[in-house]
Amino acid sequence: MTYRTTPLTDELRDYLLAHSTPPDELARDLIAETQASVPDRASMQVAPEQARLLTLLTRICGARYAVEVGTFTGFSALAIARGLPADGKLICCDVSEEYTAIARRYWARAGVDDRIELRLGPAADTLRAMPAEPHVDLAFIDANKTGYLTYWSELVPRVRSGGVVLVDNVLWKGRVLAPESPDDHAVVEFNKHVVADDRVELVILPIGDGMTLARKK
Repeated sequence: MTYRTTPLTDELRDYLLAHSTPPDELARDLIAETQASVPDRASMQVAPEQARLLTLLTRICGARYAVEVGTFTGFSALAIARGLPADGKLICCDVSEEYTAIARRYWARAGVDDRIELRLGPAADTLRAMPAEPHVDLAFIDANKTGYLTYWSELVPRVRSGGVVLVDNVLWKGRVLAPESPDDHAVVEFNKHVVADDRVELVILPIGDGMTLARKK
């Protein structure tokens, strides 16, 4: 028997969202401000259903220490931080003071800013400066695609056994099937590398632009 994923039409996605826990007022405000302030880059923000998944997975795996690579205006970080306990910690890696200034305001408004430490600068350098031993419970990668392999190679050794690594945009709007640009090829090579990495078990979820969910063995 052949199993196929149900095609997600606009109408079916509306149904999906209508039957999932919706974003609250604060999250809706952040989504709206991002679309108004940086309309040409608003698509970099995770989808509402992805944000809900991030919160749920953070809670399900009992994460206390998390790392995010690529923060933008802070929606995904907000989702992860809301899933952490009150004494949890999320390290956010980004290079933009402009975009993360928006993030900081919403983290403060949500009352989770004390759980989040923003480190501005090249993410590879930030990750390399972290303790080398496994201590990360959950990691989320959603940044420049040509850096994905580097971020993965730095993060996986630092993730504890049973910890989770999530990676966004791994279907890359379908361009993984016919790559042309450097970003296209970077995502293809990343996916090839990850599926062959025997340190993890994983599945690609057809949510948003495709999200890898990996568990460290």
